[in-house]
Amino acid sequence: MIIFQKLKNINRLTSAKLLVAMSVFSLLLSIFRIYYTQSSMYIFLNWNLFLACIPWAVTTYILINANIRQQKSALWLGLFIWILFFPNSPYILTDLFHLKERNTVPIWFDLVLILSYAWTGLLFGFLSLLDLEKLISLSLKPYLTNIIIVTLLFLAGFGIYLGRFLRWNSWDIIQKPIALLNDVFDRVINPTDHLRTWSVTLLMGILLNMMYWSIKLFKQAHIEVKPHPIINK
Repeated sequence: MIIFQKLKNINRLTSAKLLVAMSVFSLLLSIFRIYYTQSSMYIFLNWNLFLACIPWAVTTYILINANIRQQKSALWLGLFIWILFFPNSPYILTDLFHLKERNTVPIWFDLVLILSYAWTGLLFGFLSLLDLEKLISLSLKPYLTNIIIVTLLFLAGFGIYLGRFLRWNSWDIIQKPIALLNDVFDRVINPTDHLRTWSVTLLMGILLNMMYWSIKLFKQAHIEVKPHPIINK
């Protein structure tokens, strides 16, 4: 059991190193662009990536601290923070809206820049969702766990809409809760008046589910492959 726990810690450390390396790569691209163009146009991507890593930081902290998992109030607080910030992880995908031809740098450079942030943000989010799935599966049956994960990804699609088109932020639930809830309830009560809302939510939710479950499928397929000894004839 102790050996298994050490292996899990090693895997988490390895994934953390990879995420840090990817974040540094994105940051260096951003710094180079600022230096080369004398423009801070895409500086906001760094803030978006910081927000995207919060869900991963939350689930990591919960998993490596047994005391937190035993305190229901602290655990629920962590899960609440996770739900608020999780949409920030896939949200960076929509920063591709800013991509267009400019005279300062080639468009392919900006494409690589945005995609590097988007992929890093997605990994932060999906790895945190894998962590959350582990936590949920300790108390619920597999099919209920799957339903919750699918639902959370569709809620993330709704969160992406709120952020991209209505310009709401995660902390607005504290700063401007009434105005935010009014926008949400209006779209729930009058869905036919907000077709774009539910179109974006549905399609982004499907896309995020396809991406997440694909990663899980490839991960499981990799684990299930067992090496066979090579027999020399």
